[in-house]
Amino acid sequence: MKKLDQLSRWAIELQSIAQDGIEYGHDRFDRERYQQIREIATKMMAAKTGEPINVVKGLFSSDDGYQTPKVSTRAAIFTKQKILLVKESTDNLWSMPGGWCEPNMTVKENCIKEAEEESGHKIAVEQIIAVNNHSTNIYDNKRVERAINVCNVIFLCRDLGGKFVNNTETEKCSFFDFDNLPPLSLPRNSLAEIKMCFEANQSSNWQTRFE
Repeated sequence: MKKLDQLSRWAIELQSIAQDGIEYGHDRFDRERYQQIREIATKMMAAKTGEPINVVKGLFSSDDGYQTPKVSTRAAIFTKQKILLVKESTDNLWSMPGGWCEPNMTVKENCIKEAEEESGHKIAVEQIIAVNNHSTNIYDNKRVERAINVCNVIFLCRDLGGKFVNNTETEKCSFFDFDNLPPLSLPRNSLAEIKMCFEANQSSNWQTRFE
């Protein structure tokens, strides 16, 4: 994971302290002060990144409760040594099907749901390839640094068949071999992650990788 500069680390620390204070503080005047600290931290991050304050607020300081990483899933779906990728509507680039975990689903259930929604294919989830940390998000076709880590669970999956269905998130899906990959949607998945998925698919005793 890319290391953050000192100013970003300070802003993140202030935001985390403020969010905890807003959640657990008992005195309304203290909670007001924590809200002020949160607003200052947001302005610091906006000044650092050059992004509009509303974008930074959405990525950086719109959560509540104790601050923890967000969780997402990606499905590495294989058939005949080829991986299924979907073309993302936001940037017209390609990625493994996936997305944010729903609050009422396990990561496995979420992986199955996202795969079918984005590709039209049903899958069998076989094992976890890796649990990676991402710190970048896509907003209006641009890469924007996310202050809080994203915990991304990548599953090795077997294709059970299906047909692409038009939806709001993806434009098409197709299978690719490693030597003929399309332009990838970063940071949804990197070339290194795709390569790792091919290695896991060809391994008889893959050990889950994690950061």
